[in-house]
Amino acid sequence: MSKAVGIIPVRWNSTRFPGKPLYHIAGKPLLQHVWERCLHAKNLHSVIIATDDMRIASAAFDWGADVALTSPKHRSGTDRVAEVAKKAKQFTYVINIQGDEPLVDPRLIDKIIEKLRSDHKTDIVTAAHPFGDVVEAFSPHQVKVVVDLFDNALYFSRAPIPAVEQSRRLGSRRSLVLRHQGIYGFRRNALLQFVKWKPTPLERAESLEQLRALENGVRVHVLITATGSPGVDTPKDAKVLEQKLARPKRRSVS
Repeated sequence: MSKAVGIIPVRWNSTRFPGKPLYHIAGKPLLQHVWERCLHAKNLHSVIIATDDMRIASAAFDWGADVALTSPKHRSGTDRVAEVAKKAKQFTYVINIQGDEPLVDPRLIDKIIEKLRSDHKTDIVTAAHPFGDVVEAFSPHQVKVVVDLFDNALYFSRAPIPAVEQSRRLGSRRSLVLRHQGIYGFRRNALLQFVKWKPTPLERAESLEQLRALENGVRVHVLITATGSPGVDTPKDAKVLEQKLARPKRRSVS
């Protein structure tokens, strides 16, 4: 069976949260939480942390991760992932996993790989879920996606799409207002082609690189889930997450 690799692109500098990957949450660095969740994905044959920072690389080596040192010139995580994937010719599928989503669901990773294996006409698979609070759909920091009748992406935007008030009145069997979750599954060849393309007009207008794929005619399938995993963008987010992880888990009733 064709193999899949999960690659976690990580950098040290963050405008709102410098050093975020190694910030300790519930006794472990944020990045280690992400890496450990990925190890539970049954369809991944390997998990690699891709970084240009020796502080991150050294810490990841200490907890047993495979690390690839990459160029410091990359402008995006996708470019960093592609550098690693270019050398990893033994893998057919490449999953780009965000390094700041410590609650990423391993089952979602597996479903992304299964979709790529079963649908040869799809080159990229990502995920989305309904907003818990529709008010968040108005935030430019939350990326929205609209899909066609076959759950293929029509457009991504920082603006609220579709018109939120209209979608409330439609009474659809499911929400039309979807929050995009930044996880991507690529066919390796599609990823290597993607990073060769120049930024496109809509991509520049929205500051969303996934629009480059749509503008070049690539089919991007969206797996719609009930909920998503929150990202950690600020120290405040990290504290909220730590409180969540510290809560005792409920015992299942037999």
